[in-house]
Amino acid sequence: MEAAITILALLFVAFIALGVYATVKAVGAAKRGVDRTITQARRTVEDTTLRAKSFGQTGVAGELAQLRLALRTSMRATQDALHAGVAEDSSLAESVGLFRRLSAHGLELDDELKRLEREPDGATVAALLPQLKERMQRITHSADSLRWAARDRARQFADDDLDALNAQIDIEAGALRHWTVEEQRPQQASGAASQGPGAGAGRAHDAGVDWPEPTAGAGSSSTADESWGGPAREEAPQAITAPDPHLRTRYPWQKAARPETTN
Repeated sequence: MEAAITILALLFVAFIALGVYATVKAVGAAKRGVDRTITQARRTVEDTTLRAKSFGQTGVAGELAQLRLALRTSMRATQDALHAGVAEDSSLAESVGLFRRLSAHGLELDDELKRLEREPDGATVAALLPQLKERMQRITHSADSLRWAARDRARQFADDDLDALNAQIDIEAGALRHWTVEEQRPQQASGAASQGPGAGAGRAHDAGVDWPEPTAGAGSSSTADESWGGPAREEAPQAITAPDPHLRTRYPWQKAARPETTN
């Protein structure tokens, strides 16, 4: 009985702990979502304000707004491109690390430009504008280089994958049209047969095959026929004459003929 009560108490505590953990995780996720939404809304308002200032104001205030708008646009585009690419290509992790270091300089410059917008001494701000513009161009050039390199890398991977896919599709299409290959084989065979043996000999001669020369002498024609692989010539017909028994070649195993006797 005590063991059952202990088990039920442990289960109750476990369910309570699980519920608390799930509640904390849900509250944290909701808070992060709200913070992200607020940050994005604030960023949108700032971009809209800077865009309005860059077009509506002239002088130092308008130039500062243009510098901030160009800086923020370039940095945000590079950040989105790298974060989207690193999910598919892990080799971009080093590029993301470099961009974080670059972002520190970009945020520092953005804060400085934001402070100069409230600076009442316009002459001092105008004197600092060339240096600030050069610094902004260096930062945006590095950010643009990272962004376009990541895009070119992704495009190259897509082209390679498309080429491999096209090759596989061509192979599969050829396998599906197997009857066209079977129809071409009889045509090739008939074309080779129609050329005849002369054409084959001509091709062999053109390919540089050296055939043996016929030997001079009484058996020259027979040797030439055998060297070309052709049939041997038929022997000339001989006259029908009874063979002379005295001229026959005798072999050791043959018995001698008995002499004829006359009675």
